[in-house]
Amino acid sequence: MAKMTLIRVRDVMKTNFGIVDGKATIREALLILQKTEARAVVVDKRHTDDEYGLVLLSDIAKNVLAHDRAPERVNVYEIMTKPTLMVPSRMDIRYCARLFERFGVPRAPVVDDDKVVGIVSYHDMVLKGLVNWL
Repeated sequence: MAKMTLIRVRDVMKTNFGIVDGKATIREALLILQKTEARAVVVDKRHTDDEYGLVLLSDIAKNVLAHDRAPERVNVYEIMTKPTLMVPSRMDIRYCARLFERFGVPRAPVVDDDKVVGIVSYHDMVLKGLVNWL
């Protein structure tokens, strides 16, 4: 077996992502998701002692679309996951994949010095990271 090189989350993460206020509507979040072509939007902290949140497309499908709710009448804070699992940009993608498996999450914000710098998913780790080992 060939020796695997260390690939960090920062090497595979997406840096084109959106941040939205928790009081924003799902419609506003969808516009950001559409613009960034992302599958999740980060919910910003309200103050320094707060935590980041996350809204996935699947959250919108399950909590808005499936219940026939109007996106302009639902606020992000109503369906977000908060706090959300965060991963440091320096983490090895193998450990990140294990963390995702353990907690059952498909993607997570990436942080450096308590600031979100990207979003990483299984897709990114496999197609951008694992492919480099082949």
